[in-house]
Amino acid sequence: MNFPQLAGLGWTDFYDEQITPDDQDLVPMRIASVHRSRLSAQTGQDQIRLELPIHVTTNDFAVGDWVLVNADTNVAERRLERASLLRRRNENMRGPQLIAANVDTLFIVTSCNDDFNAARLERYLALANEAGTTPVIVLTKIDKTDDAASYRDQALELQRGLQVVMVNAKDPDATDALLPWSGTGQTVALVGSSGVGKSTLLNTLADKAPDQQQLTGGIREGDAKGRHTTTSRSLHAIAGGGWVIDTPGMRTLHVSDVASGLEQLFAEITELAPQCRFRNCTHEHEPGCAVQAAVKAGDLSAERLERWRKLDQENTANTPVQTGPRNNRVTLPRGGKRR
Repeated sequence: MNFPQLAGLGWTDFYDEQITPDDQDLVPMRIASVHRSRLSAQTGQDQIRLELPIHVTTNDFAVGDWVLVNADTNVAERRLERASLLRRRNENMRGPQLIAANVDTLFIVTSCNDDFNAARLERYLALANEAGTTPVIVLTKIDKTDDAASYRDQALELQRGLQVVMVNAKDPDATDALLPWSGTGQTVALVGSSGVGKSTLLNTLADKAPDQQQLTGGIREGDAKGRHTTTSRSLHAIAGGGWVIDTPGMRTLHVSDVASGLEQLFAEITELAPQCRFRNCTHEHEPGCAVQAAVKAGDLSAERLERWRKLDQENTANTPVQTGPRNNRVTLPRGGKRR
């Protein structure tokens, strides 16, 4: 089956290859919003409300998912396999919280003020790397500082090959700066703290009329802390032909199950580790540690190493482990006991 009319919505051969003869009476649609008790989807021409099969909840879906829908009943009969999935650990939920699906590029938005925090940005980068999306750091509020270049230089040091873009979220030129990642059929997601300009950037990218714009809220002058204005995730068309998923600001971002993402993020440590004398070197006090030698030589900052250690330990503690005989394994939290 082929659906050329959906190409502008992000449909690719990856999804087309999942269609079987049994699906011939179903219509592909893309999840546009997820709420506690309802879903909506983009058809390519319109947005409709979907119904769910019995025993299925909205927790099983993320904005950006592709689903096959019964056009007569609007029931989402089947969700297609995802090309990428952004998710985070939520201590109030039994499983991970789904952020967005089938995202090509993750715009990690931060502002050129006290909100800029290397350790927090590294958490977002690990998330993006693990999900298989391309991370791009977007520095906003460049019109509020005389030293935007220093923030850009700090961001560039966080990961090899990282793209960093500086924009004034209110300026229409921001659309041109981000066009390489937001053309026809491409999907981006916006993440970052409250108040850094995500909603303002969304309004600019989508070229929304004043009565359709997302509410925006600035950062408090005293402590550069933001206020939540986006309360749910949603899919929006971009003026350049792509799609953007807006997400609420995240006060905390715990890492879990991101080992590969951390290896990519801290590539300089990953590459040095095999040169250590001991295979299980913790890079703290062991003799013959190549990583500590790099710190002493000035090739690796002690602060960077400490941030890696904190994230690595947190990821190990939060990532579930599997135990039991082959083909009958059960998943346990780290340190848990099988019942």
